[in-house]
Amino acid sequence: MVTTAFFLLVCAVALQRLLEVRVSRLNEAALALRGGREHAAGQMPVMVAVHSAWLVCTGLEVWLLDRPFRGWLALCAGVLFAAGQVLRLLAIHQLGERWTVKVITVPAAPPVTGGIFRYLRHPNYVGVILEIATLPLVHGAWLTALVFTIANGVLLSRRIAAEESALAETSDYAQQFAGLPRLVPKLPMQKPSEVRS
Repeated sequence: MVTTAFFLLVCAVALQRLLEVRVSRLNEAALALRGGREHAAGQMPVMVAVHSAWLVCTGLEVWLLDRPFRGWLALCAGVLFAAGQVLRLLAIHQLGERWTVKVITVPAAPPVTGGIFRYLRHPNYVGVILEIATLPLVHGAWLTALVFTIANGVLLSRRIAAEESALAETSDYAQQFAGLPRLVPKLPMQKPSEVRS
């Protein structure tokens, strides 16, 4: 029963990704009409392959290696996975028509700085990091979590570099996001005058 529910969750995530690809294609067409230009196109086939393999391997590891379900691990992983979903959906909502799975810039379009982007430069990528690391762990698939977290980390380091370079070419991105963390939000610090003795 629990394993069936887990496989349904994996299928739901796969369906979500397919729906997002459809939304992305609609947005890509709209951005093209505004002069949008794609960057780092060569990264896309690798990203599609890694994300597809992640979902397949998540299910296969549980099935073939008979990974046990541990309630405490499932709860912790499930909470972090949900946090990843929230971050990604907030980013998609805030970017609106400018959200795509590809790196596309529109000449002279200012960077999006509101909403979740007030706290992080790349909330969508933080969400992806959390999802890739935690979905397999919901049912103990630690090997898939480890391998694809590393693979995703390598891909995202290149993706973020390409995206930030492209945004800097077409907007005041570097100035707008100076001092704002890429992936881990800074905790508010007290000023020395506010610290009580």
